[in-house]
Amino acid sequence: MNKLKRYWKLVNRPSVHFSLGFLTLGGFIAGIMFWGAFNTALEVTNTEAFCTGCHEMRNNVYQELQSTIHFSNRSGVRAKCSDCHVPHNWTDKIARKMQASKEVWGKIFGTISTREKFEAKRRELAEHEWARLKANDSLECRNCHNFDYMDFTRQSLRASEMHSTALASGEKTCIDCHKGIAHELPDMSGVEGWD
Repeated sequence: MNKLKRYWKLVNRPSVHFSLGFLTLGGFIAGIMFWGAFNTALEVTNTEAFCTGCHEMRNNVYQELQSTIHFSNRSGVRAKCSDCHVPHNWTDKIARKMQASKEVWGKIFGTISTREKFEAKRRELAEHEWARLKANDSLECRNCHNFDYMDFTRQSLRASEMHSTALASGEKTCIDCHKGIAHELPDMSGVEGWD
């Protein structure tokens, strides 16, 4: 307790050796360094190498992604994991990162450490992600796909009808129709509309 009191006195009293300007400048520089390190860490966690660093992702969903148009296509544009699973806006990104921090517990406790465990939880995981995308109006999809930039005349008749109807109604979002676009669908037996 005495150590704590001595430390508090040391921190609480004015500096004997350094001026207020020096301490302010030092705090400003330390803040910039912290901010830079924080943003660098955020960007590292958005890389494909980070996302596929654990075998749970590399051997399951990443393998599925590789056979889709989001991975390889005629235009050479590839979506990486964070493009679809992490919002681009800073505040939304931070909120998503905080939500995703609970996924670390899944890694620690081996919740989906084998293919069998992953398949057993696939539907639950997919439903969480679909609900998240539904709640944010498919924000991550709309970072690349936007109704304002779509040329309905160059789409198939069915796609053109569906997109123009969705645009006009404003009730549907991308994930309502595009489940399973980048990953295999879970077993959907018993779900209304999928049987």
